[in-house]
Amino acid sequence: MKRRDFMAASCLAGLAPLGSVAMAQNADTKKQYYELRLYELASPAKQEAFIEFLGKAAIPAMNRLGIEPVGVFKIIESDTPSPNLYVLMPHKSLESAATANRRMMADDAFIKAGAAVLDAPKSDPGYKRIVSSLMVAFDGIPQLEIPSKKASRVFQLRTYESHNATKAVKKVAMFNEGGEIDIFRRTGLPPVFFGETLIGPQMPNLTYMLGFDDMAAKEAGWAKFLADPAWTKLKTDPQYKDTVSGITNIMLSPAACSQI
Repeated sequence: MKRRDFMAASCLAGLAPLGSVAMAQNADTKKQYYELRLYELASPAKQEAFIEFLGKAAIPAMNRLGIEPVGVFKIIESDTPSPNLYVLMPHKSLESAATANRRMMADDAFIKAGAAVLDAPKSDPGYKRIVSSLMVAFDGIPQLEIPSKKASRVFQLRTYESHNATKAVKKVAMFNEGGEIDIFRRTGLPPVFFGETLIGPQMPNLTYMLGFDDMAAKEAGWAKFLADPAWTKLKTDPQYKDTVSGITNIMLSPAACSQI
């Protein structure tokens, strides 16, 4: 099978479980879909080479397809220093997510500019593996936002797992109808996106990203949030009891090529 055909088939197969239901539910809205990729890289040198590939080849190709802004993030404050990268791709539709790889592989400018990674040999690949999640935006924040463009900006990526589907739906409702997103905004926790995971690891879960001018703004925002009377009341509402069974928290900084 040719490389271009294989990429397209792999992408479409991964989306097959969604079926027509998810597409119909979002057909009349302006909610975005988010693909969040974790690229596993072998070394800091490989990270820098992949950032160059993203900036010179991949991101321009995505932008030509209407996939923008694209976020590229390094992991910071980790117990184990990691060369891995997160890439956030916002899509206007499921069709965009399903066909992005195929369309990029049909882009001659992308193929030429990205040859060093796209044609890397088995003995020295550009990356080891990709771990990917596909999410649909929350009703309360249907479009990606960019809260800061300062050079000192940092991002917080948080995933809330639930122990069953019922509690997962309730946690999403807590953010939307319960007003948790509004409390975030008011207390200095500016959102980039909130997404309900449709396909990915550790399901059922939701993932969100916050953006801050710097680490001091992040610490101040969380302190204000935790002391807020509206949050104190909301977190004790019985209908939202036991909606979260596990939390993953990762701090990120933008790579030079990031558009977020």
